[in-house]
Amino acid sequence: MVGYCYLVSFHPIGVPQLKNPITTCISTAALLAVAALAPAASDRGAILDDLAVSAGRQWPIWSAYRDVPTMRVVVGGPGQSDGGIAGTCPTQAVAHTDANFSGGSFIVQAGFAELESAACSYVLPAAAFPLRLDMTEMIFATSAATVQTTTKWSIMVWEGTPATGTIKYTYSSDAKIIPHIVLPPGTSGVNVQFMIDQSDPDQMYLDDNGSHTISIGYRIDDHNNQTSNPCFVAPPSSSNAFPTTDVSGLAQGSQNWINAVNCGSFGCPAGWKTFAQWPTACRPTGDWVMRATYTPINCAAQQGACCIGTNCAIATQADCTSVGGTYRGNGTICSASICLPQGNNACCFASTGGCVSLSYQSCLAAGGAPGPEGSQCATYLCFPQGACCLPSGSCVGPVSAAVCAQQGGNYQGTGTSCASTSCPLPQGAACFPNGFCLVMTQSDAAAAGATWHGASTTCADSNGNGTADLCESQHPGDINGDGSVNGQDLASLLAAWGATGGAADINNDGIVNGSDLATVLSDWTG
Repeated sequence: MVGYCYLVSFHPIGVPQLKNPITTCISTAALLAVAALAPAASDRGAILDDLAVSAGRQWPIWSAYRDVPTMRVVVGGPGQSDGGIAGTCPTQAVAHTDANFSGGSFIVQAGFAELESAACSYVLPAAAFPLRLDMTEMIFATSAATVQTTTKWSIMVWEGTPATGTIKYTYSSDAKIIPHIVLPPGTSGVNVQFMIDQSDPDQMYLDDNGSHTISIGYRIDDHNNQTSNPCFVAPPSSSNAFPTTDVSGLAQGSQNWINAVNCGSFGCPAGWKTFAQWPTACRPTGDWVMRATYTPINCAAQQGACCIGTNCAIATQADCTSVGGTYRGNGTICSASICLPQGNNACCFASTGGCVSLSYQSCLAAGGAPGPEGSQCATYLCFPQGACCLPSGSCVGPVSAAVCAQQGGNYQGTGTSCASTSCPLPQGAACFPNGFCLVMTQSDAAAAGATWHGASTTCADSNGNGTADLCESQHPGDINGDGSVNGQDLASLLAAWGATGGAADINNDGIVNGSDLATVLSDWTG
């Protein structure tokens, strides 16, 4: 995965659109430091060429949806089963994300390449095993696609984690039994649900391998349009669909996984790695928008709802406590509100900045923002603020994280101040003498002998000739690109005389002839 991401919003009716998310780029100074170790200038240039694909890769794009349709894939059918679910076992749903699977805001991970996989691991109470996996879900989306996209995909299921567990089931789309993901042009998304018909005897049954963990993964087997090596060029965002993460921040860094393609020592880590094992520049900023639904096969006595954050599972009180959960009592079930804060807690009102002790439901009904369970107005900070680093390199604050995001800034944390914060310098396109372009700070550009073109400028190549627009020579007759039009360029032209195309075909008329010679002579600098 090369690190591009596009932030889009799937909005239910009435939900306002967010703007200007926070972005993160790899340090250009670090790239130059690696390149400086090369003994020869040509080696340094090659390293910089390779590393250029690692810098400044996150360009957020916001869009709006009113809902996300569901593509439900049901495999199998009626048959004779030797077993079934014993007793009355309530079905459970587990997810790390707080995203709404029918509408909301999501980050489209647009650097996701063919044969890369996204997965989540879920640690369940020991009493949940053995279990039947009833359904898996993940949202895929496009952003401003110019064509209809068709994505071939697979679903994978493990006992344990993807890195150390045992893969038990794999199903792949074939456009016959399992459809491919097909999205129309424009900005759209789909919740891909996968399940086995419950009347089919061949269900997805999972045992406890000792880790109390199951894992679900989705793999992109074939993009609609992956034009180049994904280690150097991201799959075109205008013609592909990608998996999504949520916008509320990464909650479970050790339970979200990526199996990345191998891009060598300068790419993001290859193979199965958790988000926590990835460097910051590679790591997605939210949890995968993925969910699993399961049913325990054996229902033990004296069980109830166990809340781990806002996720719920049925467990004994001992098992719930052992995983750091909150037990809601014997016989309780996982309802929509069971894992919401109980009793009266802090309720914050943005219009006044005040705080009142209310129940979760009353706080929402009154237009407030509920605090976590156990929060009290006397000690709970309703509206945290801190320093905000803007793209210009300046610092503002204290402001809220939301206000910082609206200005395209990077929130430095609650309680931080500009007086103690050193914001990164602005970056922009820098052109090296050989025409190579890299986004870096002005000081880095000066140290590397490159020409800096100002903050927020880019290495865009609008004419697709392999050279950034800002780095194109100002002299058409400069065939060899050394900044001068002289005898070397004349020699190159004469050597290519009569050839069809090439650098010496200055006017791009398909042949090197007198018209090109006239350009060299008129543009002569000596």
